[in-house]
Amino acid sequence: MDTLLFSILPVLHGGLGNLAAYLAAHVLLCLLPAFFIAGAMAALIPKETVTRFLGRNSSKVVSYPAAAAAGSLLAVCSCTIVPLFAGIHKKGAGLGPAITFLFFAPAANILALVYTGGVIGPDLAIARFVLSLVFGIGIGLIMALLFRADDAAHDQATDSAFGAAGAQGMGRAARLFLLVWIALLLAGTLKLGVLTGSWLQFELPVPAAQAWQAGLDQLVPFDAAKGEEGVSVQGVVLIGLLLAIGLSAWRGIENIQNGANRWTGISLALIAVTLLLAALAIRATPTGLRIGLTGKFFGVALALAVLLRVGRRHMSEDELQDWLWESWRFVKQIFPLLVAGVFVVGMVRVLIRPEWIESLAGANTLQGNLAGVAFGVFMYFPTLVEVPIARMFLDLGMHRGPLLAYLMADPELSLQSILIISAIIGRRKAWTYVALVALFSTVAGLTYGAWMDGTPLFVLALGLAGFIAALTALLSLASRRQTASIKGV
Repeated sequence: MDTLLFSILPVLHGGLGNLAAYLAAHVLLCLLPAFFIAGAMAALIPKETVTRFLGRNSSKVVSYPAAAAAGSLLAVCSCTIVPLFAGIHKKGAGLGPAITFLFFAPAANILALVYTGGVIGPDLAIARFVLSLVFGIGIGLIMALLFRADDAAHDQATDSAFGAAGAQGMGRAARLFLLVWIALLLAGTLKLGVLTGSWLQFELPVPAAQAWQAGLDQLVPFDAAKGEEGVSVQGVVLIGLLLAIGLSAWRGIENIQNGANRWTGISLALIAVTLLLAALAIRATPTGLRIGLTGKFFGVALALAVLLRVGRRHMSEDELQDWLWESWRFVKQIFPLLVAGVFVVGMVRVLIRPEWIESLAGANTLQGNLAGVAFGVFMYFPTLVEVPIARMFLDLGMHRGPLLAYLMADPELSLQSILIISAIIGRRKAWTYVALVALFSTVAGLTYGAWMDGTPLFVLALGLAGFIAALTALLSLASRRQTASIKGV
């Protein structure tokens, strides 16, 4: 019994540590604004605005590149993209363009590409961009073809839900409200010197701060080489505020459609305070806590001030209530699955040994690339951690082919993302998406790895052409069978 407990405790500790680090570092300035943006998309954007560019009946020449272009500008990880995906899909985006957005945004956004090129090499960054774009559009087209009946039904459902509202158009205030939330997300996540640097510093006399930080480092170690982010004193405070937000929101937003109450104001005030606190640079020193007012802090403060003014003076009570309800609905749908997924991934990571890297993925084989995809499922890291981890994999002996397969699969197939996507579009479509991402990531890794090993480009082109031809034939057969079954019904 003692032996079993001794074996289980490190695994549980890994799960809890991973969850604490994630909540402290990635929820507030990434995920929280994403929920509010998704809520604004669902509540405030007319369906016609979404379907004009991303609808199932829009020109594919417009909708799929538009979805990829929108994703490329958002320098955030997959867990932040998922609420945005849910928002555009709910408001009428076709399944295909929405899937392309979901795939391309975390895999090949500007930050991911620049960071990949700087840490690993421009060749891998270029391969990541080109293959993510081609395969992202390809996966979207395949999903739209396989589930066109479901997509049509979803389109009709959104017509029923949002048709009347869409006829009125999107007001200027609602448009500004949404854009400012997007600006807040960018201000909080972009890694620019003007935002991350401290413009003013002062120190709070808290003599025990460094001892507290040392204790936290023992509980949740920080090791950048292993992707362990640790938890700071600031992070503990933010987790506490996050819990307070959840409790107050349950009292103040759960029944927001019946009208706001004092708990609504408390929860919104807590959100504003927490976002501002998360934007500060706080570090424990021997004499206290050194607090830096960063450009990020000023950007978030300005965005919150504009949101307050626009919300109070230019938006109706119904608009605000609908926005809060839709945002809260996304939180309830997504956040519990996210927490469970991050916890499980943290436990699994404890069990994975570094020496497995070279033995499983040291050569550009089918097994090696599948191993790279599998690492992406169970070793999920946010973008700024993912690339250094990929560098570590490379140094441990992983071939560059499986490394690309990992980089393409990691943002898409993390366990928490799979759980959340299943809740949004259903298990059948979600697991089809997972299978397609795994397939295309493996093919991408094999292709790039073969090129790195010296295979001529024309041979690779022939191989890819054969793969596409075989896939097209299978899809055509599946499409004919689906059409026949629909007619039979």
